[in-house]
Amino acid sequence: MEELIVLVDDDGQAIGTMPKPLVHHGETPLHRAFSAYLFDDDGRLLITRRAVDKATFPGMWTNTVCGHPGPGEDDAAAIERRARFELGLGVADVRPALPGYRYRAEFRGVVENEICPVYLGRFTGSPAPDAAEVEEWELLDWAGFRRRQETEGDAWSPWCREQARMIEDAGLVPST
Repeated sequence: MEELIVLVDDDGQAIGTMPKPLVHHGETPLHRAFSAYLFDDDGRLLITRRAVDKATFPGMWTNTVCGHPGPGEDDAAAIERRARFELGLGVADVRPALPGYRYRAEFRGVVENEICPVYLGRFTGSPAPDAAEVEEWELLDWAGFRRRQETEGDAWSPWCREQARMIEDAGLVPST
């Protein structure tokens, strides 16, 4: 089944759809996305390294799961769908952290151009990644996660580095 991406205007209102393989290129249209930071019961963040064969930002470390809600799909359902597909996990207690987040980033000629609300929540189960999506994963406390980002720089997706700073600035860092 072909995955459709929801195209949006500058106010985030849906203006159409496009098949996913046609969306990301040098002139990527503005579209809906989400970014989720999921923690275990001990407060550790599940980070993932994107598969090296992914079209966008291959091989980079990032937050737990990112993706695109489909037409008529709310973000919580999309987060659950992608967490199950990419990592074999359930999701609980999803709540908005940065509801107005928007970004544009380019890597190797491919542009991300997204209105991308950011969520915090918990994952349930044990990670069993789909190798086409996730190369590696780790569990880190927030301080360790941020240290890695600061020392490894461009090994991390640009949205994850920016979102992590914004989550801290908003006082939303989960306590361990």
